[in-house]
Amino acid sequence: MVKQTAGRDQLGEFAPKFAELNDDILFGEVWSREDKLSLRDRSLITVVALMNKGILDSSLKAHLINAKKNGITQEEMAEIITHAAFYAGWPNAWAVFRLAKEVYEDGE
Repeated sequence: MVKQTAGRDQLGEFAPKFAELNDDILFGEVWSREDKLSLRDRSLITVVALMNKGILDSSLKAHLINAKKNGITQEEMAEIITHAAFYAGWPNAWAVFRLAKEVYEDGE
């Protein structure tokens, strides 16, 4: 597991407790419970949750990149977004597809 530092890097001085909770609890403890739920499944759930909430910014893109790294293929992501569109909203799906295309067209 990679040690998460995004919270401290971006908010450490402004909101140190939030940064600590983000890095140590959310990513350090919750995401590391791979014996309970795989990183792949956590990525799928997170992308759909953000899509549903209409959070269509750089945080969603970061989670799409993680989903790709965690083994979700382009075809699977397209199916996930298509399925979730009926529950999370068609406009949200369009926005997620735009970000997903960028992520999956990158050679990462």
